[in-house]
Amino acid sequence: MVPVRLTGPRLAIREYHHTPEELDALHALFGDPEVTRYLPFEPRDHEACADQLALYLEGAMEEERDTYRLAVTLHGADAAPRADARARAEADAAPRADAGADDPADAAPIGQAALTLGPYRSAELGYVLRRDAWGHGYGSETARLLCVLAFDHLGLHRLAASVDVDNAASVRVLGKLGFQREGRVRHDVLKGGVWSDSYLYSLLADEWRGSGTAGTGG
Repeated sequence: MVPVRLTGPRLAIREYHHTPEELDALHALFGDPEVTRYLPFEPRDHEACADQLALYLEGAMEEERDTYRLAVTLHGADAAPRADARARAEADAAPRADAGADDPADAAPIGQAALTLGPYRSAELGYVLRRDAWGHGYGSETARLLCVLAFDHLGLHRLAASVDVDNAASVRVLGKLGFQREGRVRHDVLKGGVWSDSYLYSLLADEWRGSGTAGTGG
């Protein structure tokens, strides 16, 4: 088992740690109804997030690994973005627990990046960011790092992504990276008694290598 750690211009993706701080960061993500709006599950409580973190750590230790649930962190001199003036004022009065760090392992997660491996050298890509990290281009950088992991490090041939049809931000991210829309799945998810449709996207290894965005993670 080789731990994953890739860095981009502002972000890093790395393995989760078994610490209270990592659990709090995961709950800040998946406990927020706005963050989980387009995810196929309701907001999770602290206990459910603890169970998820245990699964991530267990999966990371498997020799034949087929799932990657990775923490997204800031690195370098960057600090986590703030949603508004009130949030910035609150942050100035609080410890900078979510500031970026020279070592990504020391920075608190601001999101999650995911790969789920499938047959024929394929995988499904997913990512989610904390609400105060929206609007800064971090979604594109996170998805790009996942492409680097999938194509350049794992040698995969095809990446797929499923996106709620109302999730315009993720649709834009996938378009920037060269993903092709393959179709629309009707009533793909049932959540809160409401059905929703999803767009299906894919990106092939040769398309990634020819896109001009390859090789941006180290």
